[in-house]
Amino acid sequence: MKINALPALLLSASAGIMTSGAGASSAPAVVQPQFQYAQVDNVNLFYREAGSKQAPTVLMLHGFAASSFMWREVIDALANDYHVIALDLPGFGFTEAPTKDQYDYTFANITDTVDEFLQQQGINRFALLVHDYGAPVGWRLALKHPEQVSAIVSQNGNAYEEGLAKGWDPIKKYWQNPSAENRNALSDFPTPESIRWQYEKGVDNKSLIAPDGYTLEGLKISQSGMAEIQLDLLLDYASNVQQYPDYQAYFKAYQPPLLAVWGKNDPFFLPAGAKAWRRDLPNADIRLYDTGHFALETHAAT
Repeated sequence: MKINALPALLLSASAGIMTSGAGASSAPAVVQPQFQYAQVDNVNLFYREAGSKQAPTVLMLHGFAASSFMWREVIDALANDYHVIALDLPGFGFTEAPTKDQYDYTFANITDTVDEFLQQQGINRFALLVHDYGAPVGWRLALKHPEQVSAIVSQNGNAYEEGLAKGWDPIKKYWQNPSAENRNALSDFPTPESIRWQYEKGVDNKSLIAPDGYTLEGLKISQSGMAEIQLDLLLDYASNVQQYPDYQAYFKAYQPPLLAVWGKNDPFFLPAGAKAWRRDLPNADIRLYDTGHFALETHAAT
C-alpha cells in the first residue's frame, strides 16, 4: 500500500483510536511549534510543543539515532487537533545532559526523567507516539501509569522477541558477555557513518532522505563521551527485552488502541514484531511500508 502523506494517515488513524481521553478539541490551536527547555533534576530537557493545551496530548518519543526533529512533519499534521510534545531524550538532540558519571544512562532512569517532566507539565493523560528506543521508554511509562495512556502509535518501536532481526546478533553477544572485547566490537555502532547507514538501509530511493537528521545526530555522537554513553544504552537495551513479557501483559490487560506503522526493511526490527501485537491486541491496526528503520524520512510526504 502506497501512502501519500504519513502525517495525514496518522492524524486520520489516531483520531479514530484516541477515544479514551476525548476526541479532537475545537479549541483554537497554536500550530507554530515552540522550542523550549525544562530543567528536570540535572537534565535540561529540550522539547518541541505545538497545539492547544486544552486538546488531547500526544507524547512523541524518538529512538536511536534521532531526536524530536524526526517528528517535525507529524507535529505539523497533528497540531491543529492535538497538543503535541516531542522530547529529545537524554543523550540525544539538543537536550543538555550530564556526563555518564553524573547521570545513569539506562532506560529505567530515562523513563524516570520523562515521567518527572510530565509531572512538572501537569500532563497525566496522553497518547504515545514512539520509535525505536522511545518505545521501551513509552512501555515503561505505561507500566508505571497505565491509566494515563489513551492510545499508542508505534513506528518501528518493538515489544516482541520475534521482532528482533539479525542486526541484533552482535549486540546480544555483548549482552551475554559485556567484556571489553565485545564492547569494542561495537565501536563502529555510535559513529556518523553507522548512523547514516541506519537511515539509508532498506530504502531504494535514497534521494528521499534529507541529510539533516543523520548529520545532526552524527555531530551529536561525535561529541566527547557520547559514544560511550550510547554503548552503555546499547548494553542496557537487554533490560527492555527482559521486560517484554511485562509489556505484553500490559497490552493484553489494558487493551490500548494501537496503530503500528512499520518500515518492513528495517535491519533491526522485523515486521513480525508489529504483527505480534495481534496476539495481545486483536484490534491492532498494523501497516507495513516498503522502507527502512526511519519510515518518516521517506514516507512523510510525496
